[in-house]
This record gives sequence, C-alpha cells and structure tokens, in this order.
Amino acid sequence: MTDKETLPEDSFISHLVELRDRLLRAIIAVVAVFIVLFFYPGASAIYDVLAQPMLATLPEGTRMIATGVITPFMVPVKVTLLASFVIALPYVLYQAWAFVAPGLYQHEKRLALPLIVSSTVLFLAGMAFCYFVVFKTVFHFIATFAPQSITPAPDIEAYLNFVMTMFLAFGLTFEVPVAVVLLVKTGITTVAKLAAARGYVVVGAFVVAAIVTPPDVVSQFMLAVPLCLLYEVGLLAARMIKKRESESTAIEEA
Repeated sequence: MTDKETLPEDSFISHLVELRDRLLRAIIAVVAVFIVLFFYPGASAIYDVLAQPMLATLPEGTRMIATGVITPFMVPVKVTLLASFVIALPYVLYQAWAFVAPGLYQHEKRLALPLIVSSTVLFLAGMAFCYFVVFKTVFHFIATFAPQSITPAPDIEAYLNFVMTMFLAFGLTFEVPVAVVLLVKTGITTVAKLAAARGYVVVGAFVVAAIVTPPDVVSQFMLAVPLCLLYEVGLLAARMIKKRESESTAIEEA
C-alpha cells in the first residue's frame, strides 16, 4: 500500500481525533460552568429566578409544588445545566467554528463567522424576549381566567417542560433573519420571491404559533407577530447584502 493510498484514511482519522478533542473541550467548558453555578449561587437559586415570572402571578402565599420523589432535586439541576450551556455557548460555538474553518474558502469564512455570531445573539435575544415579556404577559393573562374557587399550584417539572418548549420556540423564531439571508445568499431563492410569499409566511407563522404555544390567543400572537416582523428584517438584510455585492462587483469590473 502506497503513501497516497493511506493518506485519505490518515486524514479521516485525524479529523475524527480533532472532532473528539473539540467536543471534549466544549463538554468540559459546560461542566466547569455547571460546577461553579451548582455551588454558587446554587441550583435552587437559579430555579427560583426561572420561576419568578410564574410566582409573580400566583396568589400571595402560594408556591409551586413537586409531585415526584426526586423532582425537587432533579429539576433545579436540569435548570442549572441549561444555564451552564447558555453561558458556555460562545465557547462551544468557537470550538465548532475552529473545527470547520480550515476547510472553508476565504469568502465562506467571511459569511460563516458573522452568521454564527448573529445566530447566537438572536437565539439568546429570543430567550430573553420570552422570559421578560412573553412569560409575564401570558401568565398574567391565564391568571385572570382562573376561577376563584381554585388555588393554582403549578408542578415544577411541568413548568420546566413548558419553559423549555417556549425558549426553543422563541429562540428559533428569532433565527428567521439568518434563515432568510442564507436562502438568498446561497442562491436557493431571491429577495423578490420571498417578498412575494409574504402572505404565506404570515399564515404559516400563525399556524406554527398555534402548534407550539399554549392554546391562548396572547401567546400565539406574541410568537406569530415577531416571526412576521423578523421575516421583514431578514428581507431588509438580504437586500442590503445583495446591494453591497452588486456594488463590489461593479467596482471590480470597473
């Protein structure tokens, strides 16, 4: 067997080794942040912060409940792990970028890095919008419909599942501008075609909102309306990018 025949196999193994090292570094970073947060401020304190929007709408003196035997321990640990991943996310994405960057052309690097940064910022912005605006509005709206004959006492595990679903839904919703720019930049479609499909996007936004949000009008509107607005932001960004490319091409030809 010649060196040329063994080279592809060696290259493949070296890529696997590098991928393993990058994944280990990302996992170690998340675990390190988790250990710090677990001891200070503590898993219970972090969960209390996450539960604050719900607690603010419950009757005075009412607390959330835990129906499982180990739920009071496991749910705060899961929340702490989620917080650790969010805090370590820039480093995790850096490891992903460092792995794929050597195989990219220069113009691909110029596109990929801004997309990674913007998608991270937008996802975190979606989570923040959900926590500070959506939860407060939705929980208050639901509390106004609670009969006087009952005392709401949400289960902490059910609350965590709800929060995770909403965070994911709004985080992905805020990625719409990145998706629009990618569709135009890769040549899959054009800005004109996307603008012409605006009506379908509006209908699709409300359908998606009805599926992933609770069955109340407020939360559905608070997901569908930002989705439509962010779609317009994506179209505006795509127009600016195409205009800049056209100007650059004209200058090079001149």
